[in-house]
Amino acid sequence: MALASEILVSFFLVVAGIFGFVGSFGLLKLRHTMQRLHAPTKATTLGVGGVLIASMLYFLLVKGTFSFHELLITLFLFLTAPISAHFVAKTFMQANVRHEDLPDTERDYGWSVYDDPPPEPDTAGK
Repeated sequence: MALASEILVSFFLVVAGIFGFVGSFGLLKLRHTMQRLHAPTKATTLGVGGVLIASMLYFLLVKGTFSFHELLITLFLFLTAPISAHFVAKTFMQANVRHEDLPDTERDYGWSVYDDPPPEPDTAGK
């Protein structure tokens, strides 16, 4: 049983290392901010998740105890990474994209960040 657990933990560590390397490489080599944002939020998150799964399996299979710390860290990581990526992308769009450059949505509403301000209330009759 010890060999099988070592192989399983090693597998998750190797997979995590590959994802971490690809995410870091993408962060360095991709040119634009929106492209750079994709690498750490996807690949590196999976890399850290793989290390945490390997740690949970190690404590469960080798030490005989279940560790809730890694489970909570994994849950927190997978919840916060997409939210932070969304905020970074939204900030980048607000700072660098003009309203005129966006395609027409052909609907009553526009882009979520670029909606026209609501009209001023008519106070001339009061």
